[in-house]
Amino acid sequence: MMRPVEHLHLEHVLQTVGALEAVVLRSFGPHGGQVLFTRDTGQAMLSRSGTRILTALRLEHPLARMVVECVWRHNAKTGDGSKTFILLLASLLRMIHTAASKDPHVSLTHNSKEAAKAATARLLADKLLAFALDELDDLISVGVVPYGCVLSWKDFTAKTQSPVQKLLSSFFYTRLGQSNCDFISNLLCEMLTHWKFQHDPPSGSLQFINDNFPALHTPVLGFPISCSRLIEGQVIHRDFATPLTEPDGGSVKVVVFTGHLQPKLLNAGEVLELGCEALGEQENRGNGTSILHYSTFAEISLEYVFSNLQSLGVSVLLSAVKQSAAVLSLATQAEICVVECVSEDELSLFTHVMVKPCSLVICGSGEGQTEQYAAAFQEAIRMVLTTWEPLNTRPTTASKMVIHSHKSTSLHTGDTKPTYGFPCQNSVLEPGCVVPAGGTFEFLLNHALLQHISVCDNHESFPAASQLLANALLSVPRQIYSHSPRYFLQAQAMVLGSVQNHVHPFVMLDSGLESVSCKYHLVLAVLQCVTRLFQIDTMLHTHTRLNTQSRRLANISWEDTEDEAEN
Repeated sequence: MMRPVEHLHLEHVLQTVGALEAVVLRSFGPHGGQVLFTRDTGQAMLSRSGTRILTALRLEHPLARMVVECVWRHNAKTGDGSKTFILLLASLLRMIHTAASKDPHVSLTHNSKEAAKAATARLLADKLLAFALDELDDLISVGVVPYGCVLSWKDFTAKTQSPVQKLLSSFFYTRLGQSNCDFISNLLCEMLTHWKFQHDPPSGSLQFINDNFPALHTPVLGFPISCSRLIEGQVIHRDFATPLTEPDGGSVKVVVFTGHLQPKLLNAGEVLELGCEALGEQENRGNGTSILHYSTFAEISLEYVFSNLQSLGVSVLLSAVKQSAAVLSLATQAEICVVECVSEDELSLFTHVMVKPCSLVICGSGEGQTEQYAAAFQEAIRMVLTTWEPLNTRPTTASKMVIHSHKSTSLHTGDTKPTYGFPCQNSVLEPGCVVPAGGTFEFLLNHALLQHISVCDNHESFPAASQLLANALLSVPRQIYSHSPRYFLQAQAMVLGSVQNHVHPFVMLDSGLESVSCKYHLVLAVLQCVTRLFQIDTMLHTHTRLNTQSRRLANISWEDTEDEAEN
């Protein structure tokens, strides 16, 4: 029987996060596979997406649900890093546990060894978060950004493989596999290019696409992903309520209604009072408010509305609600096509778009697979949006660092033209900054943290936290190269060699790209999660569900194994 009150120890937190880590490790890195989930009913889901894998778990432990909630929130903001989140979190917890277990001081404040360990772990977690909030952006600006490059919006229209396409290909590869990642990347580039507003910054256009993505895409079942494409116009996901009449030519005029064209006699909560016939006739002769008069007035008003619509040349009526039979009858007589119950997202997009719209048709063999493709598209849009968001930095750390960043780095090798865009010229976290994938960010930030420790003052309270973070970061590339530890050492030596010799890593590394801004948000989110975990010391078990909202995390689609495995 489960105890009503359970005191948590560091080992409990490690075991919980370690179990989640064991799940995501199966699909992590370039050599990761897909994870198969099955239900008692025989339904199955196959996926490489970290968010879908974690939210598919039927978790009962409150700590596990809290960790997955943190991952879900991070993914909702940046669209990237769900599996790396769990790996980095598990590595940090192990290192904090090791540091806290080294001769914990039992004092009057802590009456047991476990209480002292918990207090030490909580203190280390708080220092880690305080250090990151105070120093991390500057460390990345000085130690990582100079070895990256800045994307250009022109890269979206490049005929050859541009940095943007390499960024998207790396992203889709970790979620959907290698077979279609280039095709999907090119399709998304085409969509982003179409929705680029001339006088808006890239972040404005990307925010618009992200906010309106539910209305900008249409899932189609029964076809392979290679049949996906962009089509002109906006797709309204409703059928016609009245016959569609072919236009004679020219433009089609559309009117949008959000309410009922024919007012209801009674609304919800209202009461209709009926008097006697004689009294009613006497009163109604005086004020003309009988039900018959009201009905006649409503019919005449409705006919007048459709007469005006005909005179204006309107041929399509989009309605947010279901209209009455009288409205549909008059619309048919007026040869006006009615589409009912159009979603708020689609109506909002239709009424606000000032450019020629286009819609993304996403094909898949089954419903679950199509939803995975659609989720990957939107997560990629969030990732690119986060990449283009600038971060404010301060010159405090830069003045103390002993990291000499080159003022400019040419990517020319002989007479060959550069193929990776423009190197970052300044030690600031510029919008659109990316670095090679494969652990480059972790290697560079690890080096910057170690440099920071070597030059920081003795009275500072952050060196221990800096060391913990520096060591934990290396767990990510170790897992990337877990199939061959020799490759891990080679990649680390290559990146550190580029720092010492002031050589741009893009010249040496032939890999994908990843966003510096997304990585920055990832590290912060993990440290915030660590702090939250160590703030809990007791669990109270109840017989009722206190957090029904967490059920949304399990809202995923399940399909037959044949549909999901096809690819």
